[in-house]
Amino acid sequence: MAEREQAKTEPIWRDPEYLRGAREMLPIVPGVAAWGVVTGVTMVNSGIGLPLAVVMCLTVFSGTAQLATLPLFVSGAPLTVIWTTAACLNLRFVIFSMGWKPYFHHLPRAMRLRIAYFSADLNYIFFARRFPDPKASPEQLPYFWGGALTNWGAWMLSSLLGIFLGDAVPMAWGIGFAGTLALLGMTASMLGGRITWIALGVAATASVAAYALPLKLNIVVAVAAAVAAGLIMEAAGDRRRATVDDRGERP
Repeated sequence: MAEREQAKTEPIWRDPEYLRGAREMLPIVPGVAAWGVVTGVTMVNSGIGLPLAVVMCLTVFSGTAQLATLPLFVSGAPLTVIWTTAACLNLRFVIFSMGWKPYFHHLPRAMRLRIAYFSADLNYIFFARRFPDPKASPEQLPYFWGGALTNWGAWMLSSLLGIFLGDAVPMAWGIGFAGTLALLGMTASMLGGRITWIALGVAATASVAAYALPLKLNIVVAVAAAVAAGLIMEAAGDRRRATVDDRGERP
């Protein structure tokens, strides 16, 4: 009992699950950093100015939303249009939040808001792979923070580096394309089994089919289609296993 109470008082970064979350996130850091530098360079070269670029970097934890709203800022678009664009691009996080809910719904609202800010696409993938059973357990929060803070730190440091480097990193270097290839390779390495590969194919098909939608809503369509396909296939597999078990139990 005393050991359990001592474990509760130790800093979260000493928790083995925190270290595991950080360690599993490390392989994607190069890809995240490449994208961060490109985003930072693009922001400061867009004409919005250094102070606004830094504020946007620290408050908007979404490279897609940052890059999409930059032309709107520069053109003097109404703030409502800028907010709507960013919100539409990030609608996929509503889907991810539905996935997080079984794990974190019991936490205080302030903690859930912090989790919402630090959540990211690849964090969700790693977390779902680590905890496939959607039930709350004590080790989930340390694991989440280990991965989330590693990802967030890599993004913030690289974005700020890109902002302050400015013209020193020419876009002609193709670092953005290198970052894309790195993230694609790392994402592919996390795919395992028929269900995940089929879900990937569904997402790619849905994204291309919905490409004409405004505000890059095809991203939201792709995420929703992939999640739906994965859930349907998992449910079908569970039904098949239950049928086999029932048959096996019959005399």
